[in-house]
Amino acid sequence: MKRSVLSLGVLLGLLSSSALANDFSVNVGAIGVMPDDSSGSLNVVENVAGLEQNSTGVGVNTNTQLGLTFDYALDENWVVELVAATPFSHDITATGSLAGLNIGKTKHLPPTLLAQYHFDLGSDLFKPFVGVGVNYTAFFDEQPAPELRSTLQALGVATTDDSVDLALENSWGLALQAGVNVELNKDWGVHLMVSKMDIDTTGDVRLNGSTIESVDVQIDPYVAMIGLRYHF
Repeated sequence: MKRSVLSLGVLLGLLSSSALANDFSVNVGAIGVMPDDSSGSLNVVENVAGLEQNSTGVGVNTNTQLGLTFDYALDENWVVELVAATPFSHDITATGSLAGLNIGKTKHLPPTLLAQYHFDLGSDLFKPFVGVGVNYTAFFDEQPAPELRSTLQALGVATTDDSVDLALENSWGLALQAGVNVELNKDWGVHLMVSKMDIDTTGDVRLNGSTIESVDVQIDPYVAMIGLRYHF
């Protein structure tokens, strides 16, 4: 984790120094994370509850936050973009045989660095682009739902005195992007983009500090943003 934070800090420093000599733009607006999720099954719970094997899973809901992206134009076509946002918050629920069971919630920050190619259509008024890059997703503030605690107690796995916790692993993954910048005047514009991000994690349910259930989750969200663009 420390290495990731240090690497991101060095990268931001390099990009900031680059911005002194190149065109720099900021985009601010609404950004939404829409999971296209799938997961493994809750095998331990299935065994204890007598459910059919591989009949359960977990899902994550959609969330929208304030998006903030920074663009550094290297030349007329190539741009480096850093995507940031206020922390996303997601509810985690069971699917399949346990559909509707609230497992818990988590927050995450998914800073993403992309190299964009902007197409020259002969005018700066309308500039479509595509991008490819890397995403780092840091999960934090994981909280188990009361329903999870009561379900574990009903199954005889936990008592009211036991501590129940959730933990999600951080993730590195590929990011693909497409979008368009629309110029309103020499300083202001509109920024629209959609990305597909590879976010895979392992979620653990822990009882008194020991993992009693572990499941691999592929969140793999679509991320869309619409915002105002200011060009320095």
